[in-house]
Amino acid sequence: MELLQQIKDFLIPELEAIRQEQSAVRERLNAIDLHLVDQSRRIDATNQRIDKVHADLLVRIDATNQRIDKVHADLLVRIDATNQRIDKVHADLLVRIDATNQRIDKVHADLLARIDRVQRGLDITFRRKSPSHGPAV
Repeated sequence: MELLQQIKDFLIPELEAIRQEQSAVRERLNAIDLHLVDQSRRIDATNQRIDKVHADLLVRIDATNQRIDKVHADLLVRIDATNQRIDKVHADLLVRIDATNQRIDKVHADLLARIDRVQRGLDITFRRKSPSHGPAV
């Protein structure tokens, strides 16, 4: 029995020391577990905020895209209207240019006719005054 007592005297303090160390490790593990739970809650809250911001940004992007589409459609209508006005002004200018060209042609023909009359008048006058044609009548 003495051997058994010696073994008990040797092992019991060692087991007690191991139990104390194990208790300290458990306390530390509990503290780490609480810290991890807290970090998990924070991560969940951050993820929820990210999801909310993401959803908000999607709504805003969709609204912006709709505004862009509306502006695009409005600009297309305005561009078409401007093109029609340009075409109308172009057609009007062509008509006016043609009318101006006709007036120029008419003035040109009129001036040519006047020049011809003046030239004939001068020819007649010079013939009358010319000594080679005899005395002027």
